[in-house]
Amino acid sequence: MDTERKARYEARARIIKALAHPARLLIVDELRGKSRCVCELQAELELDMSTVSKHLSVLKNAGIVQDAKKGVQVYYSLRCPCVTDFFQCAEKVLLTRARDQAEVLGRTARGGLR
Repeated sequence: MDTERKARYEARARIIKALAHPARLLIVDELRGKSRCVCELQAELELDMSTVSKHLSVLKNAGIVQDAKKGVQVYYSLRCPCVTDFFQCAEKVLLTRARDQAEVLGRTARGGLR
C-alpha cells in the first residue's frame, strides 16, 4: 500500500475512533442541526463537566466539532454535519444483523434444535 493511501486510512481511523464512545455519539447527535453550550451537553449526558469537556476535546481534535465563544459560554457545533449520516448507516447494519439473526432463529425453531 502506498504512503498516501495508508495516510488516508489512518486519518479515517482517527475519525472513527473519536466517534467510538457512547457519550461522544450522543454529543454528535445532540449537535445535529444546532449548537449547544457545554452546560447543556453536560445536563443531557449526566456526566461531570470535566468528562464532557474531555469528550468534546476528542471530537474537536478529530475535526468533528468546532467551538465558538459567546459571552462567557462556549458553544459547540458540528464542523461537517454529514457525520450524522454515519448513524443512519450504523442503524442499517443493526437492522440487517437483527434480520439475519431472526432468520437463523426461525430456521432453528422450524427444524428443531440440533
